[in-house]
Amino acid sequence: MSSILTNTSSMVALQTLRSVNSNLMKTQDEISTGKSVATAKDNSAVWAISKVMEADVKGFKGISSSLSLGESTVAVARQAAETVTELLTDIKGKIVAAQEDNVDRAKIQTDIAALRSQISTVVGAAQFNGLNLVDGSQTTVDVLASLDRQANGTVTTSSITINAQDLSIGGYVASDVFSASTGGTISTDGDTFVASLDQGGGTDDITIANGGTWAAGDQVSISIGNKTATYTVTANDVLAASSTDDLVAVGLKNAIDALGISNFTVDYDSGTPGELVFTNNGAADLAVSGQFKNAGSGGLGVLSTVDVSTASGAAAALGNIESLIQTGIDAAAEFGSAQSRIDIQNKFVMKLSDSLKAGIGSLVDADMEEASARLQALQVQQQLGIQSLSIANQAPQNILALFR
Repeated sequence: MSSILTNTSSMVALQTLRSVNSNLMKTQDEISTGKSVATAKDNSAVWAISKVMEADVKGFKGISSSLSLGESTVAVARQAAETVTELLTDIKGKIVAAQEDNVDRAKIQTDIAALRSQISTVVGAAQFNGLNLVDGSQTTVDVLASLDRQANGTVTTSSITINAQDLSIGGYVASDVFSASTGGTISTDGDTFVASLDQGGGTDDITIANGGTWAAGDQVSISIGNKTATYTVTANDVLAASSTDDLVAVGLKNAIDALGISNFTVDYDSGTPGELVFTNNGAADLAVSGQFKNAGSGGLGVLSTVDVSTASGAAAALGNIESLIQTGIDAAAEFGSAQSRIDIQNKFVMKLSDSLKAGIGSLVDADMEEASARLQALQVQQQLGIQSLSIANQAPQNILALFR
């Protein structure tokens, strides 16, 4: 039956053409974006998975940066440990030479002191981005190493723990800004106050008192404004055990006087053992701070006591140097192992990121060869659909022939 009200053929042709146009639009979107799943509308489950994986890739990029920073820090520490070991080996050569009676031990001791100073310089400079792993200021340092996602979606991180090594010859036990009645300063009105610095930390009084535990090489430093005076305890000071506090206080006073700070005086109070009295007669406040440096507090602290100026001292030094060299070797080996582990983890993280990217691509990337073939087929179908619709639209006009 033919009808001028209902053109079934035209309706079928139109539906087919709409379907072809819809598929053609989708294929064109895939070609333009390069993705078969570009939005959650395309495939919500796959889109959600891909976004989680993309977030993990971003996280691993940050972890890779953390590992690179950690590796550089450890590399600096390892190089410092190796250098310290070489310097200790040089010192051993000097000590061995000092075992001979027919040598100038005083000059050898001068050389050892220079090498010892160089070790302190190396240790102090062995920092990366402010972190020093060899000066005794750290015990362990964690380097972010991985991002772990559980099956339930919980995300945790894991780290590589680096054991710091103490290669310092002497460490600062404490640093204290004096908090006397003036709140840490000597006032401008000529106020006089007494502050004290004991081993391990200062109190409100400057009373040089170490409980009879002074050792040669201990240092007391006091900073006044932007100037610092330091006194190093000598072997003779230690021998005078009953008056060592007084000797150190007087020595520190002389060091402060040598700074030549105008309108500032420091007096030794003989009535109170080890006590110093500061007076500021200047027009500006003077901040005062102090430190105690223990000669034997560092990992190589014994090195500060090495003295080959005598035969007995040379013999004792020979017994100590081997353990110090082993300390340097162990530190370098520890850092070398840690650096190798960080390097392996960094390479793994980069490969893992590449694998995740490939996985994301397999989920959402468009198959361009397939898209190209589908585009050609859909364009032909579109042309045929248009032609079919045009033919179907001509059918009602054929009914006119029945009424002629």
